Amino acid sequence: MIAIETIIDAIARQLGVSNDDVRRANYYSAAPRNVTPYKMEVEDNIIEQVMDELAADVKLKEWRAEIDAFNRENGVLKKGLATMPVKFGISFNRPALNQAGALVHVYTDGSVLLNHGGTEMGQGLFIKIAQVVAETFQIDIDKIRVSATSTAKVPNTSPTAASSGSDLNGMAALNAAEQIKARMITIAAVHFKVDENEIFFAANRVYAGNRSISFPELAQMSWESRVSLSAAGYYKTPKIHWDLGTGTGRPFYYFVYGAAAAEVVIDTLTGEMRVLRAELLEDCGKSLNPAIDLGQIEGAFVQGMGWLTSEELWWDEHGRLKTHGPSTYKIPGSRDVPPVFNVRILENAPNREATVFRSKAVGEPPLMLAISVWLAIRDAIAASGGSGSIEIDAPATPERILDAIYRRRAS
Repeated sequence: MIAIETIIDAIARQLGVSNDDVRRANYYSAAPRNVTPYKMEVEDNIIEQVMDELAADVKLKEWRAEIDAFNRENGVLKKGLATMPVKFGISFNRPALNQAGALVHVYTDGSVLLNHGGTEMGQGLFIKIAQVVAETFQIDIDKIRVSATSTAKVPNTSPTAASSGSDLNGMAALNAAEQIKARMITIAAVHFKVDENEIFFAANRVYAGNRSISFPELAQMSWESRVSLSAAGYYKTPKIHWDLGTGTGRPFYYFVYGAAAAEVVIDTLTGEMRVLRAELLEDCGKSLNPAIDLGQIEGAFVQGMGWLTSEELWWDEHGRLKTHGPSTYKIPGSRDVPPVFNVRILENAPNREATVFRSKAVGEPPLMLAISVWLAIRDAIAASGGSGSIEIDAPATPERILDAIYRRRAS
């Protein structure tokens, strides 16, 4: 992505247009311009909508004018502004990994035990899957207990990776909960002497018209009727296929879209850089938990900033890695977070594919939005003087920024 964005930036500067203009001319669109190099048709393309909405929200043209005005008035400090659109495919490209299991027990006191094959590593996966089960039974989430992931309960689990944890395990848990719910509906229909389609769950109770019983009462009633309140759920991602030999197929169930705009300032005497502002818009489908998703987007962006600006690897003449600890390997800290940092989730954009409650993955896609920071650094270097090409590697450390300024001015 960095390589092609460098090419786009070079083309745009040569033509005297914006990077967005070059990108827009090359977006996927209607057939036949909707087929990827690996022969998958892009059916859910909303990248232009995302970019247009971000540009309108942040008043991109006015922002650009402010940057240009600053650069005209300042000789040492130079600002840069850049945008970055992202289309990120979701699924493992080894089809066998796109499956998941879950185990759900309902107890006669109305509590629920949930186990699934996903690993919680601080990303909020357990909360999201618990929400799925709570929503299915229409009970409070504090009635759900999630037990530690174990292959003794859910065997042959797929990795919690590729941003697919919620997609796979959420659907497996939903499948298990719906099996139990269907059995409970049958018992409720007999109890109320109504058709099963008249039974509905809401606010910790089970209704048939104006009559209702509590969820624990129905659980007890189901047990008394010798109906199983346990189910193993399973899910496999549909539609995907992949031919490793030809490198063709449909490796992704759907795409996640996002856009970012970033403003940086560089010191042309020292090469020091600071990200001043970042504006992000991310497509999360119908978010399972907006608070968690916002945190994931913010974290991914800052992680990407580190990857592209400070996390440099270097080895000595004997081949020993020297950037091996906190004193030498520089990850971003709290003071590196842009002072103006706004993250938005695209509204009214449910996933077109049948994912869990029409949500979308959110772990890895926002990482690539940080390329906007690297591109903004290139833009600031361009404003520092000279007319030569902009040559800078990643990460864009102060040394590399200063070297790029000298190269441009000298050519």
